[in-house]
Amino acid sequence: MLKTTLNRLLNEETLTEQEAFEVMDLIMQGEVGTEQLSSFLSILRFRGETVDELVGFTKGMRKHMRTIQHTEEIVVDTCGTGGDGLSTFNISTAVAIVLASLDVKVAKHGNRKVSSASGSADVLEYLGVPVNTTAEQAAHMLSHTGMTFLFAPNYHQAMKHAVTARRELGFRTAFNVLGPLSNPANARHQVIGIYDTALGEKLARALHELGSQHVLLVTGKDGLDELSISEQTDVVELKDGKVTRTTVEPEQFGLKRGQLKDIQVQNSLQSAKLIQAVFEGTANDSARDIVILNAGAGLFVGGKASSIEEGVEQVKTALEDGTVHHYYQSLRHTLEGAHYA
Repeated sequence: MLKTTLNRLLNEETLTEQEAFEVMDLIMQGEVGTEQLSSFLSILRFRGETVDELVGFTKGMRKHMRTIQHTEEIVVDTCGTGGDGLSTFNISTAVAIVLASLDVKVAKHGNRKVSSASGSADVLEYLGVPVNTTAEQAAHMLSHTGMTFLFAPNYHQAMKHAVTARRELGFRTAFNVLGPLSNPANARHQVIGIYDTALGEKLARALHELGSQHVLLVTGKDGLDELSISEQTDVVELKDGKVTRTTVEPEQFGLKRGQLKDIQVQNSLQSAKLIQAVFEGTANDSARDIVILNAGAGLFVGGKASSIEEGVEQVKTALEDGTVHHYYQSLRHTLEGAHYA
């Protein structure tokens, strides 16, 4: 099905948005064989995707995506590309809970672990948050608790056609990038950790074309796909159609520089315990501060703070006065009584 397209790519041609959409549409329908798909993904990995291709691919994925229906004006997602290989605890998942405790509506898109020590779905199960919900249950959770988890396999069932090729290739492909661009709640406000800051402007322009409003794409200089507490972080921002790049470091937000070893875990249970310790106020400084920093960024993109700095101060207060811990406990109690799947 892709022979002509593969030849064009080998001749260093690029695809238009419509052509990229049509290719992804075929992939999602299972019309592309594993060998051709592997070749296609390998060529793209070698030369990189254009903005038009990213937009077309994402629209193709979204066509086959199950969505949740809601009436929220602003919904934030903290899903990143993954793949930094640093085995840190589930920072973006902890951040999602912190944001929800501060009245930000959060639709956290995620999956089980693939190459990391713990996937967001894995750690949420330990934390008592249901992950395998229906679209209707997920929408109800978003409305009534302020937070919902969107388990990727339930919403991107057509991705089953790409599983074999991705597994056999064994390296990052375009699909790592497309995941955060395909939120089933159509989140237009995001903090996206990316494994390579060189992708920042390209992804920001693609997100603008896809309708996003305020997004931060972040990469720590230590390789972390979060705002880092141990090094400077490269930040590409999309806001109101404008794309800008800057560098930030923890000290400018009143946070001490920490160490990666203090935020690394071996499995989902360790990750969950560290997240609970952050909420309870008993975690080490590095774990607490990296949640504060990234949640501060989440408040900024969610419109609850005028800057990351202001967001950081709000999160500090919420952790110190028990707001986050109280929300987490009430969330668990509510969800236990609701009998979600």
